[in-house]
Amino acid sequence: MLELAAELLTRVRGRTPFVTATVTSVQGSAPRQPGASLVVDADGAVLGNVSGGCVDAAVHQACQEMLQGDHDPRTLRFGYTDDDAIGVGLTCGGTIEIFLRHHRAGGEPGLETAYAAVVGDEPVAVATIVRGPDAHLGRTIVVRPGRPTEGTLGDEQLDEVAVRHVTGALHAATTGTVEIGVADSYCQEPMTMLVECHGPAPRMLIFGAVDHAAALARLGAFLHYRVTVCDPRATFATPTRFPYADEVVVDWPHRYLGTQRVDGSTVVCVLTHDPKIDVPLLTAALRLPVGYVGAMGSRRTHEQRLVRLREAGLSEVELRRLHSPIGLDIGARTPQETALSIAAEIVAHRLGGTGLPLRSGVPLHRRVGPPGFPAWPTGHHEHSVGITRPRSFSGSQE
Repeated sequence: MLELAAELLTRVRGRTPFVTATVTSVQGSAPRQPGASLVVDADGAVLGNVSGGCVDAAVHQACQEMLQGDHDPRTLRFGYTDDDAIGVGLTCGGTIEIFLRHHRAGGEPGLETAYAAVVGDEPVAVATIVRGPDAHLGRTIVVRPGRPTEGTLGDEQLDEVAVRHVTGALHAATTGTVEIGVADSYCQEPMTMLVECHGPAPRMLIFGAVDHAAALARLGAFLHYRVTVCDPRATFATPTRFPYADEVVVDWPHRYLGTQRVDGSTVVCVLTHDPKIDVPLLTAALRLPVGYVGAMGSRRTHEQRLVRLREAGLSEVELRRLHSPIGLDIGARTPQETALSIAAEIVAHRLGGTGLPLRSGVPLHRRVGPPGFPAWPTGHHEHSVGITRPRSFSGSQE
């Protein structure tokens, strides 16, 4: 739901009723993960999707029916069997559960706060009871660091229990379900809470104001990174040359990096090709808790760079963190193709991908990335539909 925050904020402020259909559970192969939503508003507009097309039409119809009739929250289940392969279901073979909820005009100030926080790129979490007693089903709370909690799940003690769970999820910037109730000694009937989290956009720091950097900045923005381009040459480091960067900085790269707050989601891409810049910059970057460090250059350049980095005091453990030559082997030649190669490696590293063709038999859907690099992606009234139980780079980096 939070992925559509900007559009939903407009509808809340315009007092337009709408229905959200949000993925809460996935089993097996499925195109979308928990938190993905399809929204239908009272004006007939449709936003988002929950399946990449497999069951979206059926979900859309259910949303329209909720807008026009019974507003009680409910769960839809979609799966696949050989018997109903041509019916409504997930042809990829998985099973998903989707929670439908009606949002009335002006009735949820907490959600307006949440949507506004996402638009402002502030950390926020929305927790919704998606399985449990009718008195709690569909209720939400909104949690923001250092701010009062908004909304209620229907009971003060339950809110306190939920906030503890939500705070942990928000710190990890993860979206998923949490079981509460019995385990927390709160009540005899368990409840399931969907926690949707939004954290500030991860950073992509690109060093070197070159054509490859301009192409990579555009892809970084497309992948929802906050992109910075840094270069000590004021003539080349200009906003006009990098329209997709959030900021363009004229400074020595190692000095600029030393002033920045970074974390496990930060990406550092060194495209400078200049030893007097590369060595101090990579020496600093490889000792920081960033998620990815890559450097452009030919294999000969890489070997010469390794010698200089060892002379600068970097250990073999630190050097193994360096992705160089940067990118995956896709046969790239142009700056745009090279940027795609780099972006593909960043995504594969973040999510634990192999970089192999999918037809080779590797799993289609991974849900977690490698340690230290966070992945950035059932209730009452249930309705069942078809239920069943070596990286390298071959492009030019001279």
